[in-house]
Parts: sequence; C-alpha cells; structure tokens
Amino acid sequence: MCGIVAALAASDVTPFLIDGLRRLEYRGYDSAGLAVLEEGSAHIRRHRAVGRVAELAKQVGQGEAGLGIAHTRWATHGAVTEDNAHPHLSVGQGLEICLVHNGIIENHASLRHELKQAGYVFASQTDTEVVAHLLHQTRLKTTDLLQALMMVQRQLQGAYAIAAISSKDPGTLVATRLGAPLILGLGHQTTDVFLASDASALVSQTQDLVYLEDGDLVALSREASGGVVQRRLLDRSGQTVERPIQQTSLSADDVALGPYGHYMQKEMFEQPGALANTLEMVVGANSLSASLFGQSAASVFAQTEHVLILACGTSFHAGLVARYWLESLAHLPCTVEIASEYRYRQSVPLPKTLVITISQSGETADTLAALEHAKSQGLSQTLAICNVPESSLIRASSLRFLTRAGPEIGVASTKAFTTQLAALFLLSLTLAKGRQRLSAAEEQSHLTALRHLPAALKTVLAAESAFAGWAGRFVQKSHALFLGRGIHYPIALEGALKLKEISYIHAEAYAAGELKHGPLALVDAEMPVVAVAPNDQLLEKLRSNLEEVRARGGELYVIADQGTRFEPAEGLHVIELGDHAGLLSPILHVVPLQLLAYHVALARNHDVDKPRNLAKSVTVE
Repeated sequence: MCGIVAALAASDVTPFLIDGLRRLEYRGYDSAGLAVLEEGSAHIRRHRAVGRVAELAKQVGQGEAGLGIAHTRWATHGAVTEDNAHPHLSVGQGLEICLVHNGIIENHASLRHELKQAGYVFASQTDTEVVAHLLHQTRLKTTDLLQALMMVQRQLQGAYAIAAISSKDPGTLVATRLGAPLILGLGHQTTDVFLASDASALVSQTQDLVYLEDGDLVALSREASGGVVQRRLLDRSGQTVERPIQQTSLSADDVALGPYGHYMQKEMFEQPGALANTLEMVVGANSLSASLFGQSAASVFAQTEHVLILACGTSFHAGLVARYWLESLAHLPCTVEIASEYRYRQSVPLPKTLVITISQSGETADTLAALEHAKSQGLSQTLAICNVPESSLIRASSLRFLTRAGPEIGVASTKAFTTQLAALFLLSLTLAKGRQRLSAAEEQSHLTALRHLPAALKTVLAAESAFAGWAGRFVQKSHALFLGRGIHYPIALEGALKLKEISYIHAEAYAAGELKHGPLALVDAEMPVVAVAPNDQLLEKLRSNLEEVRARGGELYVIADQGTRFEPAEGLHVIELGDHAGLLSPILHVVPLQLLAYHVALARNHDVDKPRNLAKSVTVE
C-alpha cells in the first residue's frame, strides 16, 4: 500500500499524477514514484524518490506523456529505499512492464523462487516486484496486456489493487483489484479516464466514478492519439460486465486545508458540523425508527439477542463505548473484538447475533476479513457503520449507517470517532426501543440531548487554548498514563492512542481501579497522569484513585465536569468542561484528549497529519 493514481488522457498526464499523489499524502507513506509512456515512445520513463511527493516532483519534467501510473508507498515488504519504491519495472526481450500495487501478495515467496529459476533478477525486497516479473513473463506469451493480467490474477494469493502499463501496449492501461479499493474516474472529455485508490485523488478531474468490484479487471485503451478511450470491464470469471456510474458528492474544496494549521486541527473543529450532519435525520423527528439502518433493520433487530462488534484501532474504542450503551439501554449482551484477532481464534458463534463492523474508510483489511469470517460461521445479520458510502464494507453488509463526517485527511482520527459514537448511540436507543426498554419520555429526553450535542461540542472546542497550555508540560516527557472509569475507560484508551500516534510519547490507559494492581509502580514525578473525570456515579471512586497518584508524587491532569470539586493545586492541574452530559459524556470528553495530543505534537515539532510509520487506510493485514 498505500495510494494509486493512473491516467490515460489526450494531454500530458504528469501534472495530474503529481496532484493525485499530493491528494493521497494523508493516507501515510514513505516513498513515491511515477512512470509514464510518452507519445511515440516504446520506452517507459520512471521516477522514484524516498520521502515526500515534493521530492518526486523535483525530478519530474513536463512532456507529452498521455499514459502513466503513480504510487505512494507505505513499507510492508522491504525497507524504505528507492529500490523498493513503486512503480516496479520488468525489462527484457524487447518488452517493458511497469506496475503499481496496493496490498500484500501472500504467495510472493514461492512465485519469487519460480521466477528466479526462470532467469528473472530482483532489484527490490518487495512482493510487488514479483507481480511485475510475472506479468512480464505472461505478456511475452499473450497477445494483449489484459489477457496477461487475467492469467496473472489467477496465480496471486492475497489482497491487491494493481495498475499496469506496457511498452508493447502504448495506448493501454490495465488494472484489477481484490480486497483493496480501486476506482475508475470518467473524465469530462471522452478522451480522458483515470484510476485511483481513493476518490479524493480524482475530484479535481471528475465526479463520475465507477467502483470496481472484487476480482474485476479493466482495460482502458485508445488506438490513436486524442481518440476516444475504450473501456473493457471483466469480472473475475472473464465475463464482460457493467458497473454503475456513481456521482460523488466530494469536491476539491472538501479536502482543502483552509485557514487551519493542519488537517487534524481542521477536522477537530469540524466535529460539531459532522455530528449535526450525522444526526440530521433524527434531530427533527419526534421518534426513532429502525429504518435509519436499512429497510430490513426492524425485522433484524426484532430477532437480535446478542451483538458482536468488530473493529480496529480508534473504531475498536468506539465499539467499547457502545458496549456500555447497548447493555445498559437495550439490555443486549455485547462482545467487542479486535478485528485482526477475531478470525484467528476458535470463537463460538451465538445464534441471533447482529454483527456490527465499524470503520472510517470501509476498506480496513482486517475488519473486512473479520466480517467474512463471521459470515462463514453463519452470522448473516450484518451492520456496517462507516463514513464512505461506496466502500467495500458497506457493500458487504446487509444493513448500514453512514456517519457523514466528510473526508478525514489526518491520520489520527477525530471526527470519524465522534460520529461513530453518535451512530452507535442512535443504534443503542433504537434497539432499546424495539425491545420495550425505552419509554416515550426517555426517548424524547435522549433526542433532546442529541440535538444539543453539536453546541456542547463547540463549547468544549472553545477551551483549546487551555489544553494548549498543558502541552508544554508534556514536551520533555517520555511516558504518560491515562485513566478513566466505566464508560470513560475506552475514552482514556483513545486519548493514549492519540498521544502515541502523533507525539510519539509512550502512553498507556487503564481503568482507574486497576492502578493498584500494577500500573501504580510506574507513577513518579516524571509520569504525567491524565484523568477523565465526569460528574457521574463513579466520581468518588475515581477521586480515591487519583489520591493514590498524588500520594506517590505523580503529576495529575484532570479533565472534569462542572461540580466535580477538583481544585487546582501543586501537582494537580484541572480544566473544567460544562455540565455532565450523561450517557453522551464520552463524545464530549474525548475532544480535550484530541486537543492535548495535537498541541503536544506541535510543541515537539512533529508532522501532525502524517505521523511516522502510520497509514490512514490500512488495506493490508
């Protein structure tokens, strides 16, 4: 992985390729490259660079290249070097094959061995170069590039999105996908067509998109310069198919930074609007309806006796919060599983289980694989909570809820998390209502609280400067501890994750009652301890836990509701939010932790939007 851009056009595609790569920078990457085939040439020109797209752009000049592919790489196989950067090239016997690839080829080792025996020499450590040589070997035996790619596809195991060009097929761009996203963009001119792994790379050229299905192969070709592009689309069996053209609502302005310093800051401050958009269908209604989650949701929910939540990272933390809501409101037993672990253990499928998957992108490989594993165990009732309407996760699920957070560019998730929580709270209320666990008065009370949520969030964001003031105290720290109790323990987990992701400070989170069972040994004056302190029924328990920290010389940073009676003192720093928000409190209390992580990372001079070693869309296992 991490990002693919390709184009076949009547004019030079190089500017579009560079612009597309820049629009994909948010996904996280460590090297970039492009390859073009110029008009009248039988030689593929390739440029690669370690580091940012800006470094690549310095190498690339303008030309008459009407065909090209480009890639940002996030290292999986092999170190971060120019040799390992994409595109990968295979040359010999008068043929040049060049391709880019997202995903992981699981059988690359055996294929590499066979290709070496056939005389191919490898210049990289990547699994992708195996595909390049295999396609080269196959194209020598076939009459066209699409046929060769189809034959190669049948030999590959794993997940992939591939785009390839060939010196023997100067007017042709071919591609295929399985388990990794790939989108076809139809230009306003019939002479132009584009490919990308993300719609954000295409919106500068078109809103007309075709989402390729798993196993699809596509050939885009033009016989003469400036001629109309011909599209040939095949399914995995080789049969010609048509896929619908969809209009994306995403625009170039949606992914613009605007007046903010970083995308993460922009997206934190977009949270009130994102929540309002997510809740739009219910805030004006007098009651909740299961149809929010799909036409068949009412019948599915009526049969549901257990909930299984599958997710990774920040989305997993949203699932942990939802467990409290589902069990307290709907009285439904709930299990929350890390998606990357779920399918590798012998779990016991319970009948009448609703499987909920949560993902910002809807392309998270581990979550998709976990969903398929759940289905293979007979768990057919599935609900996806996702931010991308055309994603693989949405298409693979029978029910769905779109969070409508808008594009999230920063690698560290913010507005995707809070909108996921809002969606999960709506789901919990809806299930509770269907199970006769929610009175009409309670329903109206919760709807009123949801309507107030965006305004309450604006109040929290207004305290940004206070949390920025704390950041200076964390700059020289190497470790931090986050504490929460009950439904706020997952919020502590999310706060620790945010600090780790972008400031590179090692942080751990614990349920505060667990302090005396081990973590208290770590506490000293050099270990800042951040506590989430809502004014709820566990407040006094938490207060006792925090006294244990103070008694051992720990430095406390408490994010409290009004009325909690935490008084600032030596070694005790307090920032008060508004009144306690009841069951919606986690949505408000996570925002200060986002702000704190952001400002600590700024103070440490880190690239906030592109933290090292991380990718936005994790499309490999």
